[in-house]
Amino acid sequence: MFKKSFSGARKSGSSGFRGGAGRGGYHGSFRGGSRGGSRGGFRGGGNRGKTEAINFARFINKVQVTEEIEVFKPEHQFQDFKIVENLKQAIINKGYVLPTPIQDRTIPQILLGSDLVGVANTGTGKTAAYLIPLINKVLMNRKEEVMIIVPTRELAIQIDDELKKFTKDMKIYSVCCVGGAPIGRQLSELRYEYNFIIGTPGRLKDLIERKRIFLNEFKTIVLDEADRMLDMGFVNDMRTIMKGMPKERQTLLFSATIASDVDTLIKEFLTNPIRISVKTQDVSKNIEQDVIRVERGTNKIDLLHDLLNNKELTKVLIFGRTKHGVEKLSNELMKRGFKAESIHGDKNHSRRQQALRMFKDNHSRILVATDVAARGLDIADISHVINYDIPATNDDYVHRIGRTGRGDKKGKAITFVE
Repeated sequence: MFKKSFSGARKSGSSGFRGGAGRGGYHGSFRGGSRGGSRGGFRGGGNRGKTEAINFARFINKVQVTEEIEVFKPEHQFQDFKIVENLKQAIINKGYVLPTPIQDRTIPQILLGSDLVGVANTGTGKTAAYLIPLINKVLMNRKEEVMIIVPTRELAIQIDDELKKFTKDMKIYSVCCVGGAPIGRQLSELRYEYNFIIGTPGRLKDLIERKRIFLNEFKTIVLDEADRMLDMGFVNDMRTIMKGMPKERQTLLFSATIASDVDTLIKEFLTNPIRISVKTQDVSKNIEQDVIRVERGTNKIDLLHDLLNNKELTKVLIFGRTKHGVEKLSNELMKRGFKAESIHGDKNHSRRQQALRMFKDNHSRILVATDVAARGLDIADISHVINYDIPATNDDYVHRIGRTGRGDKKGKAITFVE
């Protein structure tokens, strides 16, 4: 808990959400208000206008320090998997000891060549779950080409970096094809030999139309964060790409949720897939959740200022609603003496990457972001996620706060409620 008391704000009690304005809670759910919602949902943040009722009670969950956490006992060790020896050594060099649940259950199936649907919480090692068997596939057949499609450029770059760390000195090559980055370099890299293409749907479709990527060459495709790609309106681009793929292929689809629209894609794109879910609940037990109630007439930025002065907030990701609001908040925090960076859709590719590097390398303690950073980004040791603006949907909330408490680490999520 925070030792400092906040003037003008009432924090929920340790016993959890009770409801009622006087107890630091808010009774019932909220819906969009007249100005994007001081007491309600809002439009924006990459959700294409999508809003839904959210119960404030879900923003509160006290982690019991004495709680016994069930210890996962994998059926396999990495050495048990039928993969080549130099890949096993690369896994050891990465510091991996035992597979996570999603890795333990999916790697053997992918190695068998099955189509697969994987459902897992964020921060559970999903990327390695498909990279390890697909790297092995390429090592067994150097002519194999793999396409990985993801919703955001940041996630694509992150996966490409992860791939390069696994395949050091293996002569496995990749091209990262994302929008917002100079297309000239990508066109140049596509002239050379590659085994993996990792990209976002729009840029991949552009390169396919330019006849720089030939879909008939790919026998393996990964659709990562499929639900997010649907939310962002990429369904037609995905369908165009999948129609150009060979019918005889291995298709892997990973998603945090399997709603009806995702299930439609599964039936459309995959053939008799193995379905594996290791998702036990929406939010990791490692994340303590709480709210700060902003009373009428209180200056919200002052409350945030006081909160950030707590030493336990060592590395903080703050989510805002709009691109303009995020940039304004970041500038205000810098004026107040905080080391802060911002990331949003109006920033070009190089500036977004620079902001991420500054935050990852601890040159900046605070990163202020729109929901562009809510999915896929794996940044180590984020101690706190702060929802300065309430998310538009329940799923957005889950993915925002999933940036902390990753793996076996603990984290805290705080939501400002007006």
